[in-house]
Amino acid sequence: MRYFEDFQPGEGIDLGSHTLTEAEILEFARQYDPQPFHTDPERAAESIYGGLIASGWHTCGLWMRLAVDSLIGDAASMGSPGLDTLRWLLPVRPGDTLRARYTVLDVTPSRSRPDRGVVRFRGEMLNQRDEIAMSLEGVGFFGRRPT
Repeated sequence: MRYFEDFQPGEGIDLGSHTLTEAEILEFARQYDPQPFHTDPERAAESIYGGLIASGWHTCGLWMRLAVDSLIGDAASMGSPGLDTLRWLLPVRPGDTLRARYTVLDVTPSRSRPDRGVVRFRGEMLNQRDEIAMSLEGVGFFGRRPT
């Protein structure tokens, strides 16, 4: 179990990777983001992207899944009030392998609730060329180690 005290500013945590298939991209987009460049390979080829791309929300959801599987699921996580920034920097295409990264920016013990602290972090998704396809910054609440 990872507690608030276990996070150190500057620490980088590898969250694993996932290769997106065309079928996954189409399935997600048809249900949640049905824009033609996400749902229709022929129309996507005629778009400014020149081919099918994953929804940015799909990329975010994948980052979250990898974060839970590799970090948050075995931590004293108490949720998050949200993100401060979210940027989709590069299109994500079928066959791209995305690697998720979590970087601790700052840790602050709560002044009003001594049982927890705040971890400010940067999350990134890097493609197989180590280019940042998505970045986000936010905060998470984590429980303090029991005494």
